[in-house]
Order: sequence, then structure tokens, then C-alpha cells
Amino acid sequence: MSTGMIIAVIVVVAALVLAATLITRGRGRQGGPDLKQRFGPEYQRTVARHDGDAKAAERELTERLERHGKLRERPLEPAEREQYSARWTAVQERFVEAPREAVAEADRLLSDLAAFRGYPDGGRYEEQLAALSVHHAQHVEGYRRVHRVGQAGPVGGAGESAAGTEELRTALMDARALFDDLMRDSARATGHRSEVTAATADDTRHQSSGKPGMFGKSHPRGV
Repeated sequence: MSTGMIIAVIVVVAALVLAATLITRGRGRQGGPDLKQRFGPEYQRTVARHDGDAKAAERELTERLERHGKLRERPLEPAEREQYSARWTAVQERFVEAPREAVAEADRLLSDLAAFRGYPDGGRYEEQLAALSVHHAQHVEGYRRVHRVGQAGPVGGAGESAAGTEELRTALMDARALFDDLMRDSARATGHRSEVTAATADDTRHQSSGKPGMFGKSHPRGV
């Protein structure tokens, strides 16, 4: 090979390396905003869990995307939809008399519904949560909260630090957002989201009035 050819090859290789470097840097600059947009509040929570290290948080979120980004939710048949809706209604009604038990049941219900739709089963809670965060990032914190307070012990004794009734109510309301997301087919998303928003607002208005709201029965004040 002549000297001229060797120089030409070196120039081409150098140009390719430079182009690859620029592309990589460009992707690195775009990664933060892209991940922030996709994960929303989950992005900020992950950064906080990494003590403010955004790069470490983005590595974790990118790994979640690689593991679970291609997951496709299994559709719900009408009968299956009715079954899960009935279970959620029972949870809401039970909350009036037994708030902690109702929240624990909501935790199990979300786990079952997520597994049914194709997410990792509830026996792998952290993995299930990670997968849900990829596809339902705006509402996954509700599942995390209901799981935490649902796993707490009964009030008194070893469970003295357990959540009070108001925290249980808030956890259940937050969990409902994920429940409705999982019950919704993507084609029905816009209309159903409006229904969820209206229902949640209705419950908020009735919490202190003693009128029926989200939980199916009248709320005694403070419950």
C-alpha cells in the first residue's frame, strides 16, 4: 500500500472516530432531558436516592428502560376488567371500617393486576416496581406508598410508627391513579383519564362532608 493510501485511510478512520465521539456526546447531553420527560417525578426521586448524583440516577433509569422498555401490556377482557373493578370497589368500601386492611388489600390488588397485564409478578416487588416505573412513571409512587403503609404492622405495640388513618387514605387515593392506569387500554386513555380526574376531585370534595365519595360509603369525619 502506498504512503498516500495509508494517509488516506488514517484520515478516514480519524474522521469516523471524531464523528462517533460527537454523536456520543450529543446523546449524553440529550439523555438527561429525555429521561426527565419520560420518568417525571420518578426521575427526581431516583436522583435523590443517589444523593443528588444525576449521572448515577440516569444510569439506573437507562437500565430500567433497557430491561422493560419493550414490555407490552396484556389487554383486559371485559369480564376481567369487571373482576378487578369489583375488587377495587370492595377495597374502597372496606376502608370505612378497616382502613389498614383495605390498604393491604389494595397493595395485593395492584400486584395481581400488574402481573396479569404482563409485568413481573408480585413476588419480585422491586422488579415489578421498576417495570411499572418505565410505563407508568407518573403514578408508580402511589404503588410504592400503598405497599409501604400496607406492610406496616397494626397500630400500637411493634407498629407504633405505622401510618395514621389520614396517611392510609392518601396512600389509597394515590394508588388508585395507578390502578386506573393499569385498567385503561391506551386507545381509551384520554377519555378515561378525564373520568379518573373527575372521580378523584369528587372524593376530595366529600372527604369532610360525610357524603359518599371515592370509598363507596359515607365518610365519618376524619376517616
